[in-house]
Amino acid sequence: MPTEEGWNQPITKVEPNRVTVRGYRLESLMGRVTFSDAAFLVLRGDLPTAGQSRVWDAILVACVDHGATPPSTLAARLVASGGAALTAGIAAGILAINRHHGGAIEDCMRVLEDAVSRCRETGSDCATVARDLVAEYRAARKRLPGYGHRVHTDDPRTRRLFELAEEEGLAGPYVQMASALRSAIAEEMGRDLALNVDGAIAALLCEMAFPPEIGNGVFALARTAGLTAHVFDELTRQRPMRTISPTAHGYDGPPDREL
Repeated sequence: MPTEEGWNQPITKVEPNRVTVRGYRLESLMGRVTFSDAAFLVLRGDLPTAGQSRVWDAILVACVDHGATPPSTLAARLVASGGAALTAGIAAGILAINRHHGGAIEDCMRVLEDAVSRCRETGSDCATVARDLVAEYRAARKRLPGYGHRVHTDDPRTRRLFELAEEEGLAGPYVQMASALRSAIAEEMGRDLALNVDGAIAALLCEMAFPPEIGNGVFALARTAGLTAHVFDELTRQRPMRTISPTAHGYDGPPDREL
């Protein structure tokens, strides 16, 4: 029943000495499920299967950080450099996650949903629909989201995510369509545009029935950890009110190491 204010929410119920998240007692989840599984539960409404858990966790790891050059990291460091609190710097970074940085996940999810729907409605194969879609985007002078990267010509995060999806039986029609679109782009344009991590995540979120509207939130959820580390570094190791170059910086962390 609605509360006296007249609205309900389906996520968490708080009562004296009792907190229930999506129907589970919070303390029963603690020590038994990972944080990433709890995040899946909050967002999707149910705990993931073992295969979904492995792929979902890998998605979050893939997004945890990408150096000091992305807009979100630069924004977070700049705000922290001005003397803001840790949380203000993190918030600035989150606000920089938008249409051209992280936003490709949602846009690519919509493209893949449309493409797979066309296959189902027309009976056409992935390759045919992919070619038609690429031709439409080229005619409209629009870029397909999720393809191409300013650093990577073969995004290692994409390769690993799709390997895990294959291992866990989650490489379904959306993964197939994502790959078909890459081939169609190469055929149409005469050059290969790598499926970047945003595109790979889009395909896998579609496979796990996430709605497109939540895609960018997944990126922000994962990147918050990296932003926190960058803001902390800015506050504790860098001089305040400095000029922050997006390119003239180095790395002085641990040397390469293996698990």
